Amino acid sequence: MAYTPNTKSHKTDTSTDSEPVRKRSKQAVQKIKRHWMTLSFFFGFILDNLTLNRVDQLFDNFVLASYVVLAMAALLLLYAAAAYKIEGKFGAFSRKYAPLLVQFSFGGLLSGMLIFYGRSGSWTESWPFLLIILLAIYGNETIKERASRLIYNLSILFIGLFSYTVLVIPVITGWMGPWVFVGSGILAVLIMQQFIRLLQKIIPRFMEMQMRSIVFVLGSIYASFNLLYFANVIPPIPLSLKDVGIYHSVVRFEDGSYQLKYEKGAWYQPFKRSDTTFHPVAGDNIFCFAQVFAPTKLKTDIVHVWEYKDPESGQWQERYRLSYNIRGGRSDGFRGYTAITNYTDGKWRCSVETTRGQVLGREVFRIDSSRAPRELITQVR
Repeated sequence: MAYTPNTKSHKTDTSTDSEPVRKRSKQAVQKIKRHWMTLSFFFGFILDNLTLNRVDQLFDNFVLASYVVLAMAALLLLYAAAAYKIEGKFGAFSRKYAPLLVQFSFGGLLSGMLIFYGRSGSWTESWPFLLIILLAIYGNETIKERASRLIYNLSILFIGLFSYTVLVIPVITGWMGPWVFVGSGILAVLIMQQFIRLLQKIIPRFMEMQMRSIVFVLGSIYASFNLLYFANVIPPIPLSLKDVGIYHSVVRFEDGSYQLKYEKGAWYQPFKRSDTTFHPVAGDNIFCFAQVFAPTKLKTDIVHVWEYKDPESGQWQERYRLSYNIRGGRSDGFRGYTAITNYTDGKWRCSVETTRGQVLGREVFRIDSSRAPRELITQVR
């Protein structure tokens, strides 16, 4: 009697074995879908870090402006599709993928602002933008209710729009200061007002129900930005500090280059480029040398604030405030320096600021006259 294999039983076993694999794959896809908006948000971050370079370059401004336009267009598309003002396959497509487009543009816009605002000041001074980004990510993961989501989307759009106008207007005009900031903020409000009017035509009843909340939240954001600016918490955009250091000597040559002298580092300091501990000899000056980037059209004053930390109170005491004028356009930054002749041993810092007191960055160092300086290294930049 010939043996006939049980093909039916064999086929059933294979299907049973593959079922857990399919189930795990489906669960993995569902997990990704739950976080797809945040993943799109981060993709915008990554793209900015690869493409953005200078705030006064046409390409960089085109990218940032494109994010603003894309975010507005995607939001209009999203709510038009959600209200079934767009029907058929395109409507279904928009309901599914417009949220991804919104989050990608938000991520790109906020990361671009973080990049340029972070370059404009020390990270300790730029914490509001880091906090905004963290709150935006938190909102992406937690806000699901329609009304809250609308207010969230409009808030992130307004934050990005406000940040961009405040950044780009000084680049275009070559001016910076309180009135330019206020005027840029008003421009952002006017643009946002027109966008909300478009939304009101698409979802009139829903917008009418939420209008008080929208006005309150956007008004709070506007007031907060102005409060942070006049409290000198927002960095002095569009300026950015490229380098700052303490030196034994700074000499400017006729060709525009600078000769810097600093103490040779110990064996464990192979990348030392300035003095973190300054060992003076009689008659020595102490130099603070800084490179500040400014857009091509911009001219302004830079202030070096020299401060000594009182060992008894632990407070920083201002000793000197010295300024010089800078002109924009140089990719490595406009170079300038100040020097002091009277000092005492202890902890010091040289802060690079605007005339309004906005901090671009600072160098903390110690003066120790108890021993002679090491061999001096000469560098030309």
